[in-house]
Amino acid sequence: MAVFTPLTDPQVAEFLSRFDAGSLVSVEGVPAGTENSTFFVTTDRRELVLTLFEQGEHEELPFFVDLLDYLDEHRLPVPGPLHDRDGVALHTLAGKPALLFPRLPGKHPKAPNLAQCRELGDALGRMHAVSRHFPGHRPNPRDLHWLLPMHHKVLVYLSPEDQALMKDEVETYQGFFGDTPDLPQGALHGDLFRDNTLFDGDRLGGLIDFYNGCTGDLLFDLAIVVNDWATEPDGRLDPARHDALLRAYQARRPLTAAEREAWPMMLRLTALRYWLSRLLVVYVDPPAHDLTPHDPEQFRTVLKARLEHGALPLPEGDA
Repeated sequence: MAVFTPLTDPQVAEFLSRFDAGSLVSVEGVPAGTENSTFFVTTDRRELVLTLFEQGEHEELPFFVDLLDYLDEHRLPVPGPLHDRDGVALHTLAGKPALLFPRLPGKHPKAPNLAQCRELGDALGRMHAVSRHFPGHRPNPRDLHWLLPMHHKVLVYLSPEDQALMKDEVETYQGFFGDTPDLPQGALHGDLFRDNTLFDGDRLGGLIDFYNGCTGDLLFDLAIVVNDWATEPDGRLDPARHDALLRAYQARRPLTAAEREAWPMMLRLTALRYWLSRLLVVYVDPPAHDLTPHDPEQFRTVLKARLEHGALPLPEGDA
């Protein structure tokens, strides 16, 4: 159960009284997630999600509120946080920072189809087109600057072959991205896996869990998505899902020449990013709660496939 701080009905009812959201009918803990406590809250007027922030840098929460407000104002399918009667979104509940969100429709797609890939590509393209103008700033916490020092922490746990693979890759990224022309920048989701989306059939209900949100290379965000949404269990890219997603994305935000050149390397970098972060959780910094970490081997497999088979040709956007 991923509720690390239990709440009582009176606590939630008092919290709700600050908002124009109706009176409490029921509250239910959500048995998902790995970092925060999440509750489904039903009032006599609407369905809501209440999140208590258990970990992370709490001083960065205003960035996430501002980003979600900005994207919501631009009609992106995100859960714009509720603000109380004084215009304040971020509160404290049970000693933890707390935010209240609308509950968006749908469920996580386990095996996304082509229609869902097109929906996601369209939404991410729209998001990146407007996020380039978002005024907030939070450096990408998992980019090359993070890979450089952090990969040394896991080398002792790897086979000689994997040590060489990881060291060679990081060195290659340094050489490539150090000389690459500046790539388009903007606000990123930073972790847009399937379980951070909601679909009602083939219709996208929402993009959720922006707590890895940051600013940086838009291509970084896109590569994370393709490495999850368009990848087979053996790590190889599925051409149909790959093209459906990228055509829809580029219809909203065409890639620049520099991005197209950097694309194969960015797919590799983001694969190593997740291989490394999962290794760190397993060997160096296990979760504070009794939860099963994600398997690092999945993204070692993806990285090896990108090295062996390369990237697929990038399609153009839909007309």
